[in-house]
Amino acid sequence: MTQKSAEELAKKQREISIAEFFEKNRHLLGFDNPRRALLTAVKEAVDNALDACEEARILPEVTVELIALSETRFRMIVEDNGPGIVKKQIPNIFARLLYGSKFHKLAATRGQQGIGISATVLYGQLTTGKPAAIKSKTASNSKAMAMKLKIDTQTNLPQIIEEGETEWEGKEHGTRVEVDLDGSYIKGRQSVDEYLKETAIVNPHCTIIYVTPEAQQIMFARSTTELPPEPKEIKPHPYGVELGRLMKMLEITPAKTLQQFLTEEFVRVGPNTAKEICENSSLLPRTNPKQITRDMAEKLYEGIQKTKIIAPPTDCISPIGAEELERGLRKEINAEFYCSTTRPAAVYRGNPFVIEAALAFGGEQDGESTVRIMRFANRVPLLYQQGACAITNSIQNTSWKNYGLQQSKNSLPVGPCSVVVHMSSVWVPFTSESKEALAHYEEIVKEIKLALQDCGRKLASFVNKKRRIGEEAKKRGYIQKYIPHVADALKEIVGFDEIKKKEIEDNLYTMLEQVRGELEEIDVDNPDYDPELAKIGQDEEQPEEQTEEEPKKMKKKTKDAFGGDDEDDDVDTEEEQETLF
Repeated sequence: MTQKSAEELAKKQREISIAEFFEKNRHLLGFDNPRRALLTAVKEAVDNALDACEEARILPEVTVELIALSETRFRMIVEDNGPGIVKKQIPNIFARLLYGSKFHKLAATRGQQGIGISATVLYGQLTTGKPAAIKSKTASNSKAMAMKLKIDTQTNLPQIIEEGETEWEGKEHGTRVEVDLDGSYIKGRQSVDEYLKETAIVNPHCTIIYVTPEAQQIMFARSTTELPPEPKEIKPHPYGVELGRLMKMLEITPAKTLQQFLTEEFVRVGPNTAKEICENSSLLPRTNPKQITRDMAEKLYEGIQKTKIIAPPTDCISPIGAEELERGLRKEINAEFYCSTTRPAAVYRGNPFVIEAALAFGGEQDGESTVRIMRFANRVPLLYQQGACAITNSIQNTSWKNYGLQQSKNSLPVGPCSVVVHMSSVWVPFTSESKEALAHYEEIVKEIKLALQDCGRKLASFVNKKRRIGEEAKKRGYIQKYIPHVADALKEIVGFDEIKKKEIEDNLYTMLEQVRGELEEIDVDNPDYDPELAKIGQDEEQPEEQTEEEPKKMKKKTKDAFGGDDEDDDVDTEEEQETLF
């Protein structure tokens, strides 16, 4: 066997383009199968459209059209009424991976990495060989710019196939994206239909017009004309900066002194706090940042950890709100009980975030299956990788038996219930570039569990109340069963006639109501429920294939609809001891 030299091996080594990497690893971006690829393409285009409209403070109107070119090929068209894109930036935004304005911006936005829409163009190019067609108009008095683009995967640079100006009648400003790609359209929980429905529910300020491959038009009309508050951009918080990044910031900062660097490059650091950090680091405030060595930077890092610094501001995030979250749930699920909560802002790695949760119990939901989970991050539905998500993990590790649901160890609870969890943050820690599951940061898991427990306590109160009403109804049933027999006995003993017997029966029923009180009825009463909306995304439902991380469906049937242990630190389940009268 001939031994090869290092020089020979070195000849084969070369730089890998990011576009080349994702060309071979498209599954990392969510294009691992035809059904998911179609959903991912629509998701990335719609997310960009909503971000652009909200950033420009325009009420979003988004049109999504899927045209079936064959059984396995579709043309995706997404059009918005946003501010449009200037000619110079169109090729970079749509045909260059890792290019965008959100990566270095610490504010709650749907887009983060600058990969999504360009990855969609790359996937369409790989599967059909056709370029993406882009049309953009920035003002009502100007023509629209039209381009056809491809990505040079070796250099990760855009290739302009065609470009020119064109008329776009009836459009003041906006962007239109057309991409031909291979895909599979199947209705169900993880479909384009379900994604658009859930997007409309948690974004009540937007209107979405959707034309299915079957040429059926569905309109999700906005329910409010108020845009969410605009998230304000913030600078990094000192607690969230690692040593290496701190050294890099010191190298590139325009600040002349260390004190100036700390006050200008970080949030929540004023002159007094900066002086305290320098004192805890044994460094002079007038030190030039460019002259700080690695050892000095490490001292500065340790000094930051020793200093008490206020948590970052929360005007950089945009939670949905407990009321809006519950209202959206009411539209889709016809239940007996609803509740929601919004947790106070918390911090992970210096990034502020807010967790919101809501649940719907009873009604028309299946009581013998695991609870339905709806996950959202910065108002975007997460439909895949449920088993790998911190939200699912938090639900599994919450003791739902204490709240009236059946649950086996480390499994999803079973019962007629749906759970919604939303995370809003300046930087959502996704587990992969496809942005479908949240990473298991301890602070995030803790906040999700606290939100779930808050909803769980409200659920337990309702379940216990319903159980007591059921028990009371059973007791009344026993009493009512014997009232006619008591009246018959009195008739025989005293010699009443039928009229007197009937009067005694009525008096006994009245006495029962007076002594026991009026029996409250629990029923489904939800005027917000939209049955047509609820049907979308439920036809031909095909659940996601289970992985080792995915919890198996529980087969154990419940003996009691509201059974389970009633002992928990969070719940007071002491029952009243009652007699028949």
